[in-house]
Amino acid sequence: MALVGGRDPGIAALGTWSGGRFMHFGDPIAEERLQALLRPDESIDTVITADVYGAGAADRLLGAALNGCARDAVCVIGAVGHDFYEGERDGPKGFPRFTDPRLRGPGDYAGYLRMAAERSLERCGVDSFDLLLLHNPDRIGFTSEAVWEGMAALREAGLTRLIGVAPGPANGFTLDVIDCLERFGKTIDWVMLILNPLEPWPGELALGAAAAAGARVIARVVDYGGVFHDDVIADDSFREGDHRSFRPAGWVAPARAKLDEMRPIAAAAGVTMLQLACLWDLAHEGVACVAPTLIQESGEGARVIEDKRAELAALRTKEPLGAEAVARIRAIGDNTGCMKLKGAVADHEGDDLPDRWSIREEHLVAASRWNIDPKRDLVPADYTRSTS
Repeated sequence: MALVGGRDPGIAALGTWSGGRFMHFGDPIAEERLQALLRPDESIDTVITADVYGAGAADRLLGAALNGCARDAVCVIGAVGHDFYEGERDGPKGFPRFTDPRLRGPGDYAGYLRMAAERSLERCGVDSFDLLLLHNPDRIGFTSEAVWEGMAALREAGLTRLIGVAPGPANGFTLDVIDCLERFGKTIDWVMLILNPLEPWPGELALGAAAAAGARVIARVVDYGGVFHDDVIADDSFREGDHRSFRPAGWVAPARAKLDEMRPIAAAAGVTMLQLACLWDLAHEGVACVAPTLIQESGEGARVIEDKRAELAALRTKEPLGAEAVARIRAIGDNTGCMKLKGAVADHEGDDLPDRWSIREEHLVAASRWNIDPKRDLVPADYTRSTS
């Protein structure tokens, strides 16, 4: 029998991308072990899945983890948007968005969203989501009235209580999120953004718009590729195919050096490095939930993944960070201009890509309202120098 009821997201969430089975971070742990890791309890009552992970397998595993849980004691967050039903996987780029014109037009968006939500719910063993996210939208997904009417229809049909947007998979989409919030803010309850002490940029630039729209924020990648778990020592220690191996060479050493600068702040607060990252996120306007990736690393010195879950579970007992500590951490971790961003950006040339496109007039209007200069604030540092 499906579980009915639920609650709003708590301050900490567990994601089915943890544990290495559906997303390639660290060693893949056994299915039963991941079920136990994801099972909500009094300390962590919020779980997040996406239907595309394992082409539905993550949903089913979460359903097993939820078996026996009181539905009104847990918050179940789903995400739909990648069409693995009719779309063909494009290697590491994954499945296309359901809005891909090769698959369907606007008249079929609502029907797809309903089908995807219903099938995901069935796999998870629940009658409705507490929050359903539009997962990794393309430009159409951010701007289409038909898409957001379809999302709103899911709420009206009782398939979810809350609606949100989760841009990605990589960093960026700042102007797209802001424009989306300004277009459809009456519909959108939550936004998921990449935000952590080593990646304040560019996620922080969208926080004001989220607050203005009344949308709360889930912060993801809180652990910065596992670095804040404090057992990632070098970037040559990752398994073949690990997502982190696609980061620029040599990224771990400078990250650990910055971690060392932050350690006195953590010690003064009586928290671990992961808890410090979570509390730093939660100190920001509108950020109400953190969802780090729990990773079982390999090799000597690797911590047990269950200990990392216990650290996250203890977050609710910790005091908030003060403004001075938040500012000091921001200064240490400043990453402004460190990479090319996704979405609408000034340094994109050529035709639109699924994850990158040229800036339109609506983006410039949104940028001006939030004091953002796309050529200064949303491009790599070397681009800013070359155009100044």
